[in-house]
Amino acid sequence: MKILITDGLDRTAVEILRKGNDVNMRDLDGKGLLAAIPEYQALVVRSRTKVTKEVLFRGARLKVVGRAGVGVDNIDVDEATVRKIVVVNAPTASTVSVAELAIGHMISLLRHLPEADRSVKAGKWEKSKFEGRELFGKTLGLLGSGRIGAEVAKRAQAFGMPVIAHDPYLPKGAASAAGIRLVDKDALFRDADVLSIHAALTPETRGLVGAPELAKMRPNAILVNCARGEIVDERALAEALRAKKISGAAIDVFATEPPSGSPLLEAPNVVFTPHLGASTSEGQSRAGAIVADQVLKVLAGKRPEFVVNPKVYG
Repeated sequence: MKILITDGLDRTAVEILRKGNDVNMRDLDGKGLLAAIPEYQALVVRSRTKVTKEVLFRGARLKVVGRAGVGVDNIDVDEATVRKIVVVNAPTASTVSVAELAIGHMISLLRHLPEADRSVKAGKWEKSKFEGRELFGKTLGLLGSGRIGAEVAKRAQAFGMPVIAHDPYLPKGAASAAGIRLVDKDALFRDADVLSIHAALTPETRGLVGAPELAKMRPNAILVNCARGEIVDERALAEALRAKKISGAAIDVFATEPPSGSPLLEAPNVVFTPHLGASTSEGQSRAGAIVADQVLKVLAGKRPEFVVNPKVYG
């Protein structure tokens, strides 16, 4: 089988795929992918490559598209289903990586770590300027509480944070067992001292956090987004920060990446990272191993565990 890898993939995963298969790793733009795809049975991507309707149409031999990560919003899953192309991902690979980054952002923001670092490097010693706040006793609000949200909750509880969540898909019993109190959306924004977003990007969640939601938040609350940039209205968030309706934000993801022209870049009290949620050596190793296994199962005529579009099997 011929397998095309267009984004970076863990070396061990590449070697797994190469056993008995013809694997090519190519850094392709949109036109290049359209030209190359007709000869391949499998395509493996991360977040950079856009697997569009046209790509799937040109991929007449495609049996499977593998996403070495969680979100598949860069893949036209509906079109893949119509064409009986299996889409697989690695939903468990980056859970710990993203959860740890979210907690790191909370501490970084509340303790002013980036500003303090720059101050010391500039030869200053501004202890009183960088007085921060503790996580202890602050209420963590989770907007979405799947695998990653649950891991964030565990770590937050270790810091002494009560946890509330709004997630219509989380059973009450499962939430209770995890020490999470389910609330409605208004209560989440109203009562959270730290609001951490862990929802998937869907038509329902796109733009879910806008001016009306931000207006409900406490003036000393902070917002952390390590999920998807499109969930938050960036202009509304920038305006809320400038008006001091909330005290700060930590942002790992943007609606457009890189975020050239985003109003958030000029907003006060924001900590940024360049979509690093899954970017740990451990997370990438897990993602590569999982997606390689899933792709090979499809190519061997077996049904994999992590099928994004189960309707492809009828």
